[in-house]
Amino acid sequence: MESHTRKLDELGRIVLPGSIRANLGWKEKTAIDISVEGDSVVLKRSRGRCVFCGSEANLNTYKATDVCGDCCKEIAAAPNKNSDT
Repeated sequence: MESHTRKLDELGRIVLPGSIRANLGWKEKTAIDISVEGDSVVLKRSRGRCVFCGSEANLNTYKATDVCGDCCKEIAAAPNKNSDT
């Protein structure tokens, strides 16, 4: 297991070492979930979730936003209130 020591900056940030990011395949803008387990902070690559319902299943990406298939169907079926018809 690779081990590094880092200090928090004045805003509470740390920099993850490049070797760890490379090993995990994390690049700039990779979404990371942060949680606490006991006295440890756990970082995991974020799994996509629908922006509307939070589902992790059947995701489509539209303009860098994840939307599940069910919500896509609901949106497509919704009446267009800005329509001239």
